[in-house]
Order: sequence, then C-alpha cells, then structure tokens
Amino acid sequence: MDYMARALELARQALGKVSPNPAVGAVVVKGGRIVGEGYTQPPGQDHAEIVALKQAGEEAKDATMYVTLEPCCFFGRTPPCTQAIIESGIREVHLAMLDPNPRVSGRGRAQLESAQIRTYLGEHEEEARELNEAYIKFITTGLPFVIAKFAMSLDGKIATRTFNSKWISSEASREWVHRLRGVVDAVMVGVNTVIQDDPELTARAGAERQPLRIVVDSQGHTPLTAKLLRQPGRTLLATTSSIELVKANQYTEAGAEVLLLPPRNGLVDLPALLRELGQREITSVLVEGGGTLLGSLFDLKLVDKVLAFISPLIIGGREAVSPVGGRGVALVEQALRLRRVRVERFGEDVLISGYCEWK
Repeated sequence: MDYMARALELARQALGKVSPNPAVGAVVVKGGRIVGEGYTQPPGQDHAEIVALKQAGEEAKDATMYVTLEPCCFFGRTPPCTQAIIESGIREVHLAMLDPNPRVSGRGRAQLESAQIRTYLGEHEEEARELNEAYIKFITTGLPFVIAKFAMSLDGKIATRTFNSKWISSEASREWVHRLRGVVDAVMVGVNTVIQDDPELTARAGAERQPLRIVVDSQGHTPLTAKLLRQPGRTLLATTSSIELVKANQYTEAGAEVLLLPPRNGLVDLPALLRELGQREITSVLVEGGGTLLGSLFDLKLVDKVLAFISPLIIGGREAVSPVGGRGVALVEQALRLRRVRVERFGEDVLISGYCEWK
C-alpha cells in the first residue's frame, strides 16, 4: 500500500476547514498495517500527527509515520508535534515535503533526527506542494494565492453582445466550481459582474462553510438588491474614498463590510487589497471576473494560477465580452505562458489549468 498517498487523501479532507493552517494528513504504520491516521483539525485543535498518534495509542512505539508536511516544532495555538512524535516512540518518519514556514523549515526534521528518529523526505512531494499551494504562498509572502477563473466559448467569449452569459459552462463545470468555492477562503468579482449577472458566489448547498465574498467596487455601484448581500457568510465591499458616505452606510446596514482603500488611477488599489486580505489571514482568493478586474490583476502580475473552462460554443460578435481586459501586451512574445499545464474534461467542457511564472 502507498501510505503517503493515503496521507494525502486524508489531507484533502482538511482543505477549506483549517485555513490559515496547512491541510495535512498523517498515517501511522506498524507491522504492515495502519494503526492510526488523521488530518488537521480546525485552528486551535489537534494537528494531523496528533490525531494519528492518539488513534495509534501504544502501538505507535517502534512504528513508522507518513506525514504530508514536516511536523511543527514550536508552540503556537497547539504544542509542537515533534515533541509528541518523539515521546510516542515512533521509529521513523516519512515527510512528503519540508514546511516553508520560516519557524519550521527543516527544524522539525532536525529535532526528530536529534532524537534518533530516522527521516525520509520527498515521497509525493509535487502533490503535497499542490495541495498546500495557497499556504505556501501565504506563509512565505504574507499574501493570498490568487486564482483567476473564467468560462468561455470556443471563440473566447464570456458573454454575448447583450451581456447574456447563462450558461456558457456545463452543469458539471459549475458543480466543480461550487466545490472549489467551499475550499478557498474568498471569492472575488468586479462590480460589473454583480450588476450584469447578479451572482450569489456561494459554495454548493450543504457546504460546511461559505467563502468570504469580495466585490471590487471603486464608487459604490453595487445594487443594494444584489443576491450576494443576502447569502449566508460574509461580504466585503472593497472601495475607495470616492464612495458616498450615505451609500457606504447603506451597504453596512445590508450586512456588508465596507473597506476603504487608496485609489490607484481612480480604481481600487489591488495590491493594497491583497495585502489587507493577507493581514486578515485570507490565504486564497478565487477571482471569477469580470474582464476589467481580471485584466488589471494580470497587468499587475498578481495572478498565481489560471482555471479556464472552454465550452464548445461559438458566440461571435465584435461586441461580445472577452474574459481578460486591461492593457494586455503589444507582442505575442510578451504574452504570459502558463506552466505545469493540465487539461481535464467536465462533461463537454475542457478545463485548462496552469501556473503563472512571471518574469
């Protein structure tokens, strides 16, 4: 049995429930069988290693642990996992990857080896890194991981010339996006998307949590009747001092938080917004449009990952809407080329995903 693969499977169960902590899975093996396993619990509760050790009990002595991230070695909301591993009598530990947190970053592994516990590094490391890509960005930069998502026709349109866009993507694609919303910390859109589409921006019904909804609205044009203002969870209206005080108070009364940010060319300063979200321990943001907001994020090189759904439709029309606006580039050779590209099928749709490696 691939025990590290099992640990990763467990870690995925923690996604969307433990931010800003990483989603970690751990498995304790003895005599060729699993005697304990677990995944990270919400902040302030047991880490994956502790859950697995408690389940293993006395059988942890002379056993092997497989864990998707280097165990923590400092007192935070909980005691260090390294100490619990040492005291349990575990004989060896397999780590998928080291923790990029500067407070750990190899120190956890060193503590284990100082206690004569053998360690092995690198099993399924790529999968472990992808699983915690948002945590890695956040813990090393203080900024959230930004995902740009859009659904477009085969000829590159996200709406017709009359701004109609329901539905370009398939039901299977939309269901997958709803699940993704249940994993990320926040979903962000521009005010034009709210005006034209009136989205709810919620995870699927029955989700354990709803993401923070963020509307980038420089002057306060979001309708007070917008559906997203009436959904469970929190809504943040990112705006500037251009907004009228009366309108700001109306949004507050409607249940939204109004965040005043410095203007950048008359618009919301997006780098300042991301810094503010980082300070609030928002580790991941799913940006779902529209073209103006996505264009600005790409122009400023603020996007980390792209999710592009392509549906076999031809919309046509010079005035039909494209997914990414902004300045763009003058030459094809200057265009952003995604790396580590993956292609998947959702019904008749194709999802192309990849990572931005900015020069």
